[in-house]
Amino acid sequence: MTDLDQLTQSLARNLKHWRAERGYTLDALAARAGVSRGMIIQIEQARTNPSVGTTVKIADALGVSITTLLDYEQGPQVRIVAPEETVRLWSTEAGSHTVLLVGTEAPGPFELWDWRLMPGDRSASDPHPPGSVELIHVRSGTLTLEVEGEEYEVAAGASATFEAKVAHGYRNDGAEPVEMTMSVVIPLGR
Repeated sequence: MTDLDQLTQSLARNLKHWRAERGYTLDALAARAGVSRGMIIQIEQARTNPSVGTTVKIADALGVSITTLLDYEQGPQVRIVAPEETVRLWSTEAGSHTVLLVGTEAPGPFELWDWRLMPGDRSASDPHPPGSVELIHVRSGTLTLEVEGEEYEVAAGASATFEAKVAHGYRNDGAEPVEMTMSVVIPLGR
């Protein structure tokens, strides 16, 4: 079984588990997540690999982290994630990418991400559930953070935090790569 096959099977199993745990019908989850009922059925039957955006919408609707939806199995209380076990979820031909380093469910979905944005690249994000917060630390370059139409420059060594319940995005207008670490905190039960 390939890594992609294992990921598809894990996503199918975990989606079924969390949908049942929350007591959501297919129609209820589809409405909460803003994705089609057919897509949820295909994911639960391990017949498709959804986009990152679709996976995020479903995770948000269930109130769990992407890590929880992608986990191969429940681990011990201390979980070490080796570099080869991280999950790259977004990338561009220019070399930009995001890597989900680690995540947890306690007290609510909490994820740690590594980002690299090449010059001229950008990534947009849909709003997260109310009460969600993102924390960003820029290690190199200058990030242009877009939050609800406003732009903020975050230089190397600086950090930012914002309520992520609105449309937001990340852009590199500079000449060097932006490298940053991001944490996403989503309230329990969202």
